[in-house]
This record gives sequence, C-alpha cells and structure tokens, in this order.
Amino acid sequence: MSTELWYTERYEEHGASLSLKIREVLHREQSPYQTIEIFETEHFGTLMTLDGLVMVTDRDNYLYHEMMSHPALFTHPAPKRVLIIGGGDCGTLREVLRHPEVEEATQVELDERVTRVAERFFPELCEKNHDPRAHFHFTDGIAWIKEAPAGRYDVIIVDSTDPVGPAAGLFATDFYAACHHALAEQGVLVAQSESPLLHADLIRQCQSRMAEAGFEAVNSVYFPQFCYPSGWWSGTLGRKGLSMDAFRAEDAKAFTGTHYYHAGMQQAAQVAPAFLLG
Repeated sequence: MSTELWYTERYEEHGASLSLKIREVLHREQSPYQTIEIFETEHFGTLMTLDGLVMVTDRDNYLYHEMMSHPALFTHPAPKRVLIIGGGDCGTLREVLRHPEVEEATQVELDERVTRVAERFFPELCEKNHDPRAHFHFTDGIAWIKEAPAGRYDVIIVDSTDPVGPAAGLFATDFYAACHHALAEQGVLVAQSESPLLHADLIRQCQSRMAEAGFEAVNSVYFPQFCYPSGWWSGTLGRKGLSMDAFRAEDAKAFTGTHYYHAGMQQAAQVAPAFLLG
C-alpha cells in the first residue's frame, strides 16, 4: 500500500484538479475566519492553504506578487501612498516596499492569523513587515475603503481570495467606486481577477464595473501561475485620468531583482488573448 501523501485541490465545476506531493504537514489551525494549513511539499517548497484552497507556495509565488504590484506602481507617476487590501502572506507588501519612492504602505487584512502564520513559515515573504513604512490593520477591507478620505491613496492593490464569502464584495461596483473616491488624481487600482481560461466572464465583469465606477482607463494583466486553477491568472487595473500605456518605462527598465516582471513585461502582459477581445 502506498504511503505517499498528496494535497489535491479539485475544481469540480471544470472537471480538473491540482495535486502536489507532500513531505510533511507542518501546521494546521482554525482561525476565527478559516482553516489555515501549512505543508512541506516535495517540489514546491512550503505551501499555505486556506479552507483547502491553495494560497501560496515558495516556488511560484513571485509570479503573482510581482505582477500584482509592479505594473500598478510603475503605471503611477509618483506612488507614495499604497493601500493593500488582503495580502495576508505579505508577499505583495514586500514587492511594494522595494520601491524607494513609496513612503507608506498600509495593509488591511481581515485575518491576522494568516499574517502571523506567514511570518513563521514564509519569512522571506515577510522580510519587509518591520519596515517603518509598513502599517498593518487587521479589519474588514471593504469597511476600511468606504471610510477612507477622498484622495488618500495613490495606488490600491486588492490582493483578495476568490469572489466567494467575505471576498465577494471586493468585486462589486460600489467597492470599486469607493476605491475611486479614495484614490488621488492619476491613482491606480489593481485587483486580482482569476483565470482568463476559466473565468473570462469575471474578468470582463471586473473591467466593466471599474469603468462604471469612474475609472477612465481599464485593462488587465495576464501571467502564468502554476498553483492556481488552469495555471493562468490575471489582475485588472483601473486608472484615473491617464491611459494604461503611459507608464514610467525608464524607471521600470532600471528596476532589478525581480524574477518575472520587467519593463517589457509591463506592456506584453496587457495583451489580451483573442477570446477576451470580443
């Protein structure tokens, strides 16, 4: 009898699944909001799941974290004040704080236990948590943005889970409108928007809702992500006042240390597949 241990996430609606070979179960707890589990995998390093769904692995997290931060930050002409809604593993925060022009990065995460567990098992993602520019608030991101003063932030990053349960409201038009209100002129919003292959309608919906909320320019970035459904993911951006094509190309070219993002990728990632153009 085989004693191999595998973690499997099934995508019942699409008749598919992801399986990762597990060496050891490192941690399991029930927070006030969800079940948090940590595994040591055979080939993808440490794995975090929330309620049985993959959130982050050592091997491929840089794809998501880089593409959810750098395109938005380089689209803004001078990003000083950044808000991250969600992002409890702190990988997006780390990438944001690699930009020296950022003066403050506020992270609003509902479940503090996700961050505390990440600090223990993903220390490389949390290396900027004690940066004096980092500010943590463990509360409801939807309520936070609705109470934010007008023009408070330059960039808002919605690093959320799937659009179910408490996260469903992060995909609504009124939420995007609240983000638009909280952004200063030329402000940029980016929100994770699921798989182009499996959730094309959701991406179109995110784009149309951002436009309805007042964003003059809207587009998505597309990137590979092995551990998420279909292995292909997206983030959708909305911008106040300027087009998506206007980004700080020279600054992006000089930016080093990334594994996936670079200045050329800023433009290439915004090219949509034909089936999303109609």
